[in-house]
Amino acid sequence: MVYNAEVTAKLTKSSYPLGEEQMTKQNQQGFTLIELMIVVAIIGILAAVALPAYQDYTLKARFAEVKTSAASVKLTMAQCLQENNNNVASCSTYALLGIAAPAANDNLASVTIDDTTGAITATGTASAGGYTYILTPPTIAAGAPPPSTYVFTVSGTCSTQTRIPNLC
Repeated sequence: MVYNAEVTAKLTKSSYPLGEEQMTKQNQQGFTLIELMIVVAIIGILAAVALPAYQDYTLKARFAEVKTSAASVKLTMAQCLQENNNNVASCSTYALLGIAAPAANDNLASVTIDDTTGAITATGTASAGGYTYILTPPTIAAGAPPPSTYVFTVSGTCSTQTRIPNLC
């Protein structure tokens, strides 16, 4: 029997009616529907968990600016109280402290000082949760020596909310 390359080529091509190249392409059709549904379900679960955590994180970051604004006033007030023998009336306004009130911005609505107690109240805007952060100076008896460190009491709606732990 004589080997004929032309006959072999015709037989090979006739064995695959669509041709060898097309047959290979038909076997590779892509992902099945169930594989795509599994991927979509996984992405949905991850989004359901990550989105609330991200929102809490951004709110906590925004509220940090409110706390920082109150802390700057607290530092000046603590120094004023030490210099004025714990007299809150001598340190109950921005003019007496010698500083300007922190300016309102996207996260901070206002920072006020109570004339009677000297409590510093910082209020966040809606983007920062709208919570309040209150720093109340310690009550020290008249004539008592000033302490080396003033420990302010922290309170406000940031401490009573339950959505985000340790917001204050």
